[in-house]
Amino acid sequence: MVSKGMETIIGARRDGTFGPIVMFGLGGIYVEVMKDVSFRALPIHRKEILAMMKEVRAYPLLLGVRGEEKRDLDAVVDTIIKVGTVLKKCDRISDLEINPLLVYEHGQGVKAVDVRILLARGKKGA
Repeated sequence: MVSKGMETIIGARRDGTFGPIVMFGLGGIYVEVMKDVSFRALPIHRKEILAMMKEVRAYPLLLGVRGEEKRDLDAVVDTIIKVGTVLKKCDRISDLEINPLLVYEHGQGVKAVDVRILLARGKKGA
């Protein structure tokens, strides 16, 4: 029902050791089979998000290969910032995942196709 784009995954959770963290990876087989993802603790800024994205082995696919256009990396960075902000502002959220987040050509944005939010028991939201 939506235009095809490159599948990515973005997540956030409250880790018992590191506190709130965010995750990025390419979707489909890259995350499910190859476990090709990267994590960072919050707070996080644009430069660190780009570094996190570059750690993913499949990152070059976002830059455009075999005649494909570069993808909208700025929109991905903005989405990771927003997901981290939601997690920080709402104490009841224990986990948040967008899978897939479709990434379109540069300047065309992203589209969340499926989102899962888990709430922790016994905490009051902000």
